[in-house]
Amino acid sequence: MEAKANGPKEEENHIDPPTNPMVTPLLSDLYQFTMAYAYWKARKHNERAVFDLYFRKNPFGEEEIAFIQASLPETCEDGFYDYLREIDCSDVEVYAVPEGYVVFPKVPLLRVEGPIAVVQLLETPFLNLINYASLVATNAARHRSVAGKSKLLLEFGLRRAQGPQSTAILEDLMQTSNVEAGRLFGIPLRGTHSHAFVSSFMSLDEIMEKSLQSSDGSSTCEDFVSLVQAWLSKIKWSHLSQGIFGETNQSELAAFTSYALAFPNNFLALVDTYDVMRSGVPNFCAVALALNDLGYKAVGIRLDSGDLAYLSCEARKFFHIIEKEFGVSDFGKMGITASNDLNEETLDALNKQGHEVDAFGIGTNLVTCYAQPALGCVFKLVEINNQPRIKLSEDVSKVSIPCKKRCYRLYGKEGYPLVDIMTGENEPPPKMAERILCRHPFNESKRAYVVPRHVEELLKCFWPGSPDKAREVLPPLMQIRDRCIKQLQQMRPDHMRRLNPTPYKVSVSAKLYDFIHFLWLNEAPVGELQ
Repeated sequence: MEAKANGPKEEENHIDPPTNPMVTPLLSDLYQFTMAYAYWKARKHNERAVFDLYFRKNPFGEEEIAFIQASLPETCEDGFYDYLREIDCSDVEVYAVPEGYVVFPKVPLLRVEGPIAVVQLLETPFLNLINYASLVATNAARHRSVAGKSKLLLEFGLRRAQGPQSTAILEDLMQTSNVEAGRLFGIPLRGTHSHAFVSSFMSLDEIMEKSLQSSDGSSTCEDFVSLVQAWLSKIKWSHLSQGIFGETNQSELAAFTSYALAFPNNFLALVDTYDVMRSGVPNFCAVALALNDLGYKAVGIRLDSGDLAYLSCEARKFFHIIEKEFGVSDFGKMGITASNDLNEETLDALNKQGHEVDAFGIGTNLVTCYAQPALGCVFKLVEINNQPRIKLSEDVSKVSIPCKKRCYRLYGKEGYPLVDIMTGENEPPPKMAERILCRHPFNESKRAYVVPRHVEELLKCFWPGSPDKAREVLPPLMQIRDRCIKQLQQMRPDHMRRLNPTPYKVSVSAKLYDFIHFLWLNEAPVGELQ
């Protein structure tokens, strides 16, 4: 059906209530509560802590507290549960890279500051909410990149998603079949019918209401079914279409006719229930031409199986034949939508083969993120009571970057981002046209001077912890989507290519580099050989 704008009206500075009933105070791992108790027991629970959330490659009610009390050891003191009853996030601050931005490994997506017990309790909910949303938005953007800018992309994944909480706005997809997502987020809806609708009809005799008023309301066709049959006969005996098909499936014709009677302005038919070129496409054309007689314009067809490249090209040829034979303007431009377990590889193959598809419906491989099912975000303590902390590992990729940091994106003379750089909070920010040394956090030989033409600070305060402190306003969803598209267009093409992309550089300042390695040596135990 035709896409329509949905969703609530935007209200400036209005914070909506939670939209996901699964997000409760208990959406957490047990070790968050065991650590919170240990912090409380050690009287450390109010110490100011800073955590970074990045990727490598609320108040509690009596019911929740009773459950936690039953889950923790009996030796835990009752005072801790009194603490939970009074806990809130009034002293928590959240800094984030604005939604829709391109982000890279090691650069914090979020920086969370506040009492360590409270912030620790936020770890699992934040990771749970951010991991999947960021992953599926990235997946959507990758599919858009392969499909090309001119193609309409449709999200068809609700039935294959891992539960209703998987409903998400996909940054670079334009429409969705998910009605709840349309209601909540204002995403345009798109959908027609399934194979079950087609196969539920047996014959044209089942259609009881046969009349259809013209689009301008000036007249009424009393027997739309007969008009469709007449057009099918004309198509069959047309000298340009002879030999393409013989007798079409009449139950399919009945389904198409019935659907057109219900939705004359939004007629899009699924044409592969029986045979695409011998039945589905001719039946669709007969109904579309009958609608055209009454002033309506059909939307197009959907292909859900078979050789999509070949069938789309053959369908397009047939549409052009209809336009030429019967003089129906723009019939050759009839929309063709393809679905059927599409992924990046099949989209790329279709582009190489050549096709006539105008829109792609992407489901399973999009919402399940089949190619990479997890993003791997982590939540690491980087500072407590103004003291930087570091997490060490024999695997260098798991070594954290300590201290409260500021993050910047440096742009070159051609307008592309060159490098992201992290600095200590109190370091002077990089300045436009001034040379700055950018160092790899862990590899001493990887370093470069950069003279940026533009400097952009990445982390913005979205939750200040105090009503007196300024905060960023979260823009409407469609603005976030537009920002995402703009961000992707700003990236250098070699960073974005599917095969062997050039790694984007993430660096630290010279001062932060020296401090990381000082702290590393200070914290790592010295071995002893016997």
